[in-house]
Amino acid sequence: MDSRTQYNPRTVEEVFRDFKGRRAGLIKALTTDVEDFYNQCDPEKENLCLYGFPSEQWEVNLPAEEVPPELPEPVLGINFARDGMQDKDWLSLVAVHSDSWLIAIAYYFGARFGFDKSDRKRLFNMINELPSIFEVVTGAAKKQVKEKSSGLNHSGSKSKSNSKARAPEPQVKQAKALEPKDEEEELEEEDEDEHGDTLCGACGENYGTDEFWICCDICEKWFHGKCVKITPARAEHIKQYKCPSCSNNKRARP
Repeated sequence: MDSRTQYNPRTVEEVFRDFKGRRAGLIKALTTDVEDFYNQCDPEKENLCLYGFPSEQWEVNLPAEEVPPELPEPVLGINFARDGMQDKDWLSLVAVHSDSWLIAIAYYFGARFGFDKSDRKRLFNMINELPSIFEVVTGAAKKQVKEKSSGLNHSGSKSKSNSKARAPEPQVKQAKALEPKDEEEELEEEDEDEHGDTLCGACGENYGTDEFWICCDICEKWFHGKCVKITPARAEHIKQYKCPSCSNNKRARP
């Protein structure tokens, strides 16, 4: 039996953990690992599916052989559409189907293990607190954060200038640089509140004050340094940072 059928969560918390792990794997495929994912989706191959696993890994593979399968299957044939669409549109399409698959998996477990109305509602509310894969991939999650913070008293622009403070070049923005200054302590607290709502473009998780972040100069999405494999020391030498998705989109197709 392959890795697609080895995990059986039974409680709401376990199902949500399973959901988050699979979601993180799918987001990796569509953002930080997008070039590898693109190359694996060869239209010359048979029907391919994108799987996410609780271990936060992903895999492009053929559908399960057994009928019906042990778990709901992702949408078939994502590779066939790859060369017939703009890259960003194709990735958005895969993201939408991936969101649908995650919900199907979660509610399959809920039905199988007898979740009642309150359990289902609690599970959906926990899921709904996270941005969808589509929102992460298209940048809609970031736009929602900007809209929420637009009413703050100039803290957005102040935060941006502070986030560049440590970088040798103005184009590199590092959220880790949000260190409180004595004379601006209150403003910095507002900035931290705003950045607390910022979501990583790779994993979709929130900003943490003890984590190093970097902002892409092309799409203006923020990323955990660990998610895009950028250290604070390395960021000091980057004149203009491009996230993996922006870098790969330029060279994925002629």
